[in-house]
Amino acid sequence: MLEGMGPALCLVSAACFGAMAIFGKLAYSAGVSPAALLLVRFGLAAAVLMLLLLLRPSLRRSPSPPVSPPVSPPASPTRPARAGAGAGVLATAVGLGAIGYAAQASLYFSALEVMDASLLSLVFYTYPLLVTVTAVLLGRDRLTSGRVAALVAASCGTLLVLLGTGGLDFDPLGALLAFGASITYTVYILVSDTVVHRLPPVLLSTLVMTGAACTLAARALLTGGVDLGFGLRGWLWLACIAVVSTVVAMLTFFAGLRRTGPSTAAILSTFEPVVTTALAALTLAEFLTPVQLAGGLLVLSSVAVLQARPARAGRRARQPRQTPERPAVDAPKEPVRETSAAGGRRSRCDGP
Repeated sequence: MLEGMGPALCLVSAACFGAMAIFGKLAYSAGVSPAALLLVRFGLAAAVLMLLLLLRPSLRRSPSPPVSPPVSPPASPTRPARAGAGAGVLATAVGLGAIGYAAQASLYFSALEVMDASLLSLVFYTYPLLVTVTAVLLGRDRLTSGRVAALVAASCGTLLVLLGTGGLDFDPLGALLAFGASITYTVYILVSDTVVHRLPPVLLSTLVMTGAACTLAARALLTGGVDLGFGLRGWLWLACIAVVSTVVAMLTFFAGLRRTGPSTAAILSTFEPVVTTALAALTLAEFLTPVQLAGGLLVLSSVAVLQARPARAGRRARQPRQTPERPAVDAPKEPVRETSAAGGRRSRCDGP
């Protein structure tokens, strides 16, 4: 039922991730430290996903292959989807969280402490370009004209949205950390694409969250622990980050990635800063400038370009294929009698 909803799932994921910056600001104002935010975020998300798997055992099984071919090409045409998963796949999924996601989140929030959030987003959102170029070089995706147009529109739109916030304070260390987060997330998406077809989304998300939580818990033990003495309001915003901006965002991202491929999923993820800016305007009384509105329209146009291609492909797939009838070669052709102008009869055969 969801096979044709890959782009929509990626947009839902981007919206949930986009809300995380707002939840994070509110959590910081409630006395939550960055280390506590990361640890509680991944630990609580892993617990919620484990509970979901316990209550719904059917979610542990890999989804059955679709009856009809997907409307968009798979992320890797040479790598068929498998129903089973071996120890290597499970280890890769845990490593995605323990190494990839934990490192990306740590770099991102470390950069956020020393640089402007808008400039951080500007540097971090180079990853759609990195993912698209790398996926093409690896042979996992094709660089079509529509995908190039969507990437250019999304990148320019993101630039306008972020630059429309005003003056930016450049910090070399922060920029280096932000670009490190972008590279780490690029690798994370490309490695996720190798296992997303072989594990059900809930199980994969659980393994990723568990790996990230274990890494951050070990770091907390080595650094003397984290302060969890903040009030109920801080726990409320952490619960929003864990459930909305982690569990829901992760499940919809993996489901969308499975149906669209890495480059399309990355391009659609540029919708995230647009959501962040819009939510900031609604909740923090930050008004959108005309430049930001123009940038948001550019990002939405890239979504329309990517959505139109699978829609056209879906219509072609639903149309019955017309097979021209071939004349039977074995059956003798029956003569047809015609009346001549002279009133007599003559015979001819159909066909050349």
